[in-house]
Amino acid sequence: MASSVQKNLVESNAKYASSFTQGDLALPPAKKYAVVTCMDARIDPAAAYGISLGDAHVIRNAGGNARDAIRSLVISEQLLATQEILLVKHTGCGMLTFDNTAAHGVVEKQLGKEAASELAGLDFQPFPDLEQGVKDDVEFLNSSKAIPDSVTISGWVYEVESGKVRHVV
Repeated sequence: MASSVQKNLVESNAKYASSFTQGDLALPPAKKYAVVTCMDARIDPAAAYGISLGDAHVIRNAGGNARDAIRSLVISEQLLATQEILLVKHTGCGMLTFDNTAAHGVVEKQLGKEAASELAGLDFQPFPDLEQGVKDDVEFLNSSKAIPDSVTISGWVYEVESGKVRHVV
């Protein structure tokens, strides 16, 4: 039996597909850039960052984390010719609210010792300071040998309270 979430997927997709006309877009992003941003459900990257279908790669993960995104960024640049990265973290991010010890403790408490053991040593990559987190991730990308020096990299904060972005680095 399908869940209500699955039913919504099928119904919403049927409506979307009934008027879909952009199946001929090229594989590489037309505007040759990638966005790394958080998976937070309060963020609509297309609307908030002005991304039309086919314009850019949007890579989402917990915290808009550059280290988690590196595999996708290398593919985006080396195979699909993107030339710029926008890294966008946001206010009110859950990654600001815990550290690795707390995260590992929650896993063990809620999922047991086997799950905790499976994730032993995992860096959940929380950050205690938003702007410093942006700067650290941009520095990581700028210093990575896997990201060419020719790629433009900038760091931003999206304010979930106002919908505005501000440039950090």
